[in-house]
Amino acid sequence: MNSALWSLSLPTDRWVGVTAAPGHADQVRERAGALMRDQDRLLIGNWTDPALLQGQVFDTVLADYLLGAVEGFSPYFQSGLFARLAPHVGRRMYVVGLEPYVVGDAPTETARIVRAIGRLRDACLLLADETPYREYPAEWTVDALAQAGFEVLSAQRFPNRYREKWVHGQLDMAIRRLPRIADAALAESLRGRIEALREQGVTVCRREDGLRHGADYVIACRPLSGHG
Repeated sequence: MNSALWSLSLPTDRWVGVTAAPGHADQVRERAGALMRDQDRLLIGNWTDPALLQGQVFDTVLADYLLGAVEGFSPYFQSGLFARLAPHVGRRMYVVGLEPYVVGDAPTETARIVRAIGRLRDACLLLADETPYREYPAEWTVDALAQAGFEVLSAQRFPNRYREKWVHGQLDMAIRRLPRIADAALAESLRGRIEALREQGVTVCRREDGLRHGADYVIACRPLSGHG
């Protein structure tokens, strides 16, 4: 949503958005409809479909948290994603991603809470027969871009500080999956854990002015065979 509203505010000749989630497309249309011109389009599609945007090239491509989201719609396709996008990039591609926070060490209390929220959310998604997103670190992404024929021009990390809104958003996502978990006793037990973690997360958020842990990253690149 945020990337759609931001990119629609830029001076462009035309804009094309792609999502694999019909519900998300409806939300974008509702929020951004007035900003979209006749030549702008919002498509529902999957990058595993070779016909998607076939033959079309764009000056700028924004892969906004796309790498992590692929797992929910095309599991194991991450290694082929950038090669799939390459023919559509005329000048620049910007890859926005999130450093994985559900794995690795959690050396601080805030880090442990962030990781616990992420793991609990993903557990509920799996038990509800959904596939969680799978984030990749910036180093992996840089290597994958090089293998796909891109030259990386710059890469930067931006430290994260998660607020109460994030805590509620992630745990509400878990709550919504509980009715779809077959074991009712397990679902009820998870509800108790979710609410306990919510209380803990909000308390620490207020005490520490947010949960400081991890980072997002932005990588700017261009195709070696492109015009940029």
